[in-house]
Formats: sequence, structure tokens, C-alpha cells
Amino acid sequence: MPWLHFLIDGLLIAAAGVCAFLLRFEFELPRFYWPSIRIALVVWLCTKLAVFAWYRLHRRAWRFFSIDDVVSLARANAVGSALSVVAIYCLAPTGFPRSIPILDFVLCSLFLAIRFLSGRIIFEAMNRERRLPGKGIVIYGAGRAGVALSGELRMNPALGYEVVGFIDDDPKLANVFIQGTPVLGAGVNLAAVVMDLGVTEVLIAMPSAKPERMLKILQYCQQARVPFRTVAAISEAVEGKAMAAQIREVDVQDLLSRDPVDLDHSLVKMSLGGKVVMVTGAAGSIGSELCRQIARFEPAALVAFDVAETPLFHLEREMRSSFPRVEFHGEIGSIRNERRVRSLMEEHRPAVIYHAAAYKHVPVMESNVLEAVGNNVLGTRNVAMAAAEFGVGEFVLVSSDKAVRPTSVMGVTKRLCELLIRSLPECSTRYVAVRFGNVLGSNGSVIPLFKEQIAMGGPVTVTHPDMRRYFMTIPEAAQLVLQASAMGRGGEIFVLDMGQQIKIVDIARKLILLSGRVPDSGIRIEFTGTRPGEKLYEELNLDDEATIPTGHRKVKIFVGPDVSAEDLVEQMEQLQELCTSRNTAEVIRAIQKLVPEYSPSAMVRQLAEEPRVAVAGD
Repeated sequence: MPWLHFLIDGLLIAAAGVCAFLLRFEFELPRFYWPSIRIALVVWLCTKLAVFAWYRLHRRAWRFFSIDDVVSLARANAVGSALSVVAIYCLAPTGFPRSIPILDFVLCSLFLAIRFLSGRIIFEAMNRERRLPGKGIVIYGAGRAGVALSGELRMNPALGYEVVGFIDDDPKLANVFIQGTPVLGAGVNLAAVVMDLGVTEVLIAMPSAKPERMLKILQYCQQARVPFRTVAAISEAVEGKAMAAQIREVDVQDLLSRDPVDLDHSLVKMSLGGKVVMVTGAAGSIGSELCRQIARFEPAALVAFDVAETPLFHLEREMRSSFPRVEFHGEIGSIRNERRVRSLMEEHRPAVIYHAAAYKHVPVMESNVLEAVGNNVLGTRNVAMAAAEFGVGEFVLVSSDKAVRPTSVMGVTKRLCELLIRSLPECSTRYVAVRFGNVLGSNGSVIPLFKEQIAMGGPVTVTHPDMRRYFMTIPEAAQLVLQASAMGRGGEIFVLDMGQQIKIVDIARKLILLSGRVPDSGIRIEFTGTRPGEKLYEELNLDDEATIPTGHRKVKIFVGPDVSAEDLVEQMEQLQELCTSRNTAEVIRAIQKLVPEYSPSAMVRQLAEEPRVAVAGD
């Protein structure tokens, strides 16, 4: 009811003006000033109500009254008072002391602040009366995020939380009250606080905490034997979304031993806006995240190509719901089917292709050499050649750090794909590649496997205590691919600065800790030995690859020596014939010749020594 707000404001403005005169003349108003007083009241009412309406003070919710509202109120009142002074001195028949406008400004600001503050006090008192006993929680972090979360939970009793206090490691906040809520101590005191106050959950409100700090907090929670959740980073919050709605489980990505990398969105938008974009392997974890991020940049159309029917069906439903304005085409088919690939290019005419389709499971590909080569290498050739034929502007290959000095079939096929796109003749299509580390939470990564083993009570199986990998998040992986298409000129291999390699066993221990269990005692970690094709550690570049700086400090470019296009094309044709004839041994020897640095596993070497005879119908 805006009219009610204006009525109350008008009464307070008039009361402040009258009180200003009464205080100045010690509650005895000389008759000489009565005409001026009447004019002043009318001017104050008209001017200040107009200014307050301009500042939209009547739309401010008094039950959420805060310091920001006090500042806005004072600013609006100052403007109203200044305009009123000019009008009053022009219209009033007699002047009056200069202290009157000052007293009016102070009193009017005070009355309006009391009005808003009393509304909040009444609202919170009513909430306390009807609040049902909620579960007692403590908020870890008494900073801006923690205080905002506490206020929101206090204002929304239906959420069922009762904040009994804060935990914060800053010694300056010990025994301090923040908005009436006590700081109960530091993290080392959490176990005692939980026991003394019957705390049932800890909400971690430290969105900017470093991974090492977050890990220490989780250890405190584990020692206190209390469940915990966290609040999403402020940068991830949807505008206008309540803080309480961002409460979520702590994820292993929160414990990544480096800060997440955020890339240049403006450059990507210029590269993708208004264009038809195609993603192969679109229903996979990387491909689907690519589709989500591409859709935010408003392409003319998005073509999602995948052989997996059900995941593609779910992706299409998600995209049509989340991005209804983006024209989406879900296309079924295999990159090994050259005719299907060419027909899609001819129909949709994409300007950009992100090639994420590939077989990626290292142990599985060791025993399926022909399928790995046929899909990863020859399928990539189909898409890359069709891109040139149909005038695609940019082709981005999703590669892997396993392509560097490969020891696995999966790795060597990715290296062959890198060599392939670098060998293609210069044309209207720019070919670039992106090398990934292990992607946290992607299909086939260790994270889902570890979570499943933890849920079953263990043991958690790790191949080797010294096994370590580079890690990146799914959003980082997708952003790097998009950045490569925007920055690439052709022939480059892009790599994200992923910090130091992380031991797989450390990831296992962190996941066990996140589950509320104790690593090595509550849930056992078992070492099973390395599998065929696996290395203890990965590398990001070859010795003969030069590093080129980019406009982003977290993105590197590697450029290797030139590749003979004629030789590689001829060898690819031979590889195609060998795969068609199902000659595994010859295929292995061929890829060893193409990638001399490839060190095949014992399993693959055995396959090379025992050639398979083609069977009828193959």
C-alpha cells in the first residue's frame, strides 16, 4: 500500500519540521514566524515526498532494514532538505534562523529511521513468537557471507534452522556478538560447542576460503562428529537468489589444491554470438557442459551430435527448458559414419565445431585397439575433413595430457588426432587442440568410483600410492575449449595451468573425509597395482614443443615441429585399411611408426605379436 507509506512519511516530515521550530525557540513559537512555519511545512511536505518517491523509499521492505537503507534514507532526506531550503527562503515572508533546516534534517532522518527500524523489530518479534523449535546450527565464518546467511535464516523460520552462534578463527571476534548472535570460538572449539549446545549441523559460510583452509574446517567438523554443508561462492549466485537457497553439500571441487580458473567470457561471446555451433560427443560430461556454456553466449543454433540416444534425449530436454531461446538440434549418429557426418554439415552449416567425441577409458581401450583407433582417430579424420569441405571456420579438438609420450592406446590415439589436425592443409578452417588433465566428476573419472566404494563401506581402491594426475573441473574444461576457439589461429595446442599434480590417494582421503568418515581407519584404502597403459604421472608437453604466451596468464600454447601432410594422409589411408581388415597386430605396428615415442603396455605388445585373423562377416 504505497499511499499508506506516503501518509506515514508525510506525518513524520511535518512532525520533524514542527519539532525543529519548537527546539530552536525552546517550545515558544513567536507569532512573527507563524506564516513562515506554514509555508515551510507545505514546502517540506511537497519537496521531500517527491524526492522520497524518486528514491523509491516507499518500496523498501522495512522488515529487512539495514545500514544500506540508512544511507539511502539520509541521502534522500539531504536532497529534499537542500531543495526545501531554497524554496522556503524564496517564498517565506520573513526569514528564520539557519539552524532550523539543520534541525529539520536531523530530526526527519531520525524519525524515518525509527519508523523503519521499529517495523523490523516488530516483524522479528512476531517471528520469534511463532517460531517452532528448529535444529540448532552454527555458522562457520562470521564474515559478510556468514552474517547475511544468519540474518536470512532468522527472518525465515519456515526453513527450520535456529542459529545458536558463529565459529570463526579470527581471534579478534572471540566472545563478540554480531547482530545479537555470539561468536562461540574458533574451529578448535567446535567439538566442545557441539557437545555443550547440542548443535546438529554446521553451515560453512566461507565462499572465498582456500582449499587448505576448507580441508582444515572439514577436519574440525569430522572431529566434532557433526554434519556439514557449505554456501556456494558469491560469484556463482544467481542474482536475487536467497543466500539460504545456495546451501549445498561440500564437494571435492571445493578441496582442489588451487583456485578455480575463470577465463575471458567477452572474447568467447564475440567468437560464438550469432553463429551455428556443433558439439560432437555432446551427451558426455564435457560435451554437455560445453552445450550449457555455449548456450549462454546466444549462438544462432546449437547442434548436439552423439551416438548415445538416452543421454542425448535428457540433454535436449534440459537445453529446451533452460535455454528456450536457443535453437537446439539433437542429432543421433556416430563420427565413424562419414556419410552421416557430411550430411549433418551440409544440413546445419556450422561455423564452429567442438570435437569431444572419443573413447576415453584407458584400461578398456587397451583390449579394444581397433575400436579405439577406428573411433578416436578415423572418426576425428571424418569430422575434420568434413569441416574443411563445408567451410567450418573453427575446429577444436578435445585432446588429453595422456597424448604426451603415451603409454596407452587411448593416449596414442589422441596424439594421432593432434598430428592429424596439424597436418591438414591451410584453408578457411582453423584447427586447434586442447589438452585436458583429469576432469573431476566426469564420466569414468575416479570420483564417482570412489563415492560408490565409500557408500558401500569401502575399501577405496587406488592403483598406486604415488599415482598422481593434473586435475581440472568440468566448467574449467569447457571454458578452456571455448577460449581456445576464440584465441586460436591454427595449429596450436592449448593447455590450462592446472597447478601441481595431485596424488590420487589424497583425493580418496578427501572424499572419505567429506563422507564424514575417517580415512585409513573408518574406511580402508587398498592399493591394487597399476593397470595396463597407466603411468604414475602425466606430462603436459613434449620436449620439441615450444611454449607461446597468450593473453591469459592461466592458458599456455604449445607448438611443435611441422608435420608432413602427404605422408600422414597416406598412412591414415593404410590405417583405415588395416582397421577394416581387423588386423590388430599391423594396426599396433602402424601407430608405433606414426608415434615413435609411444611405449605400449605388455598387453598391447602381446597383441602385436599375435596377429588376429579376420573372421567371415567382420
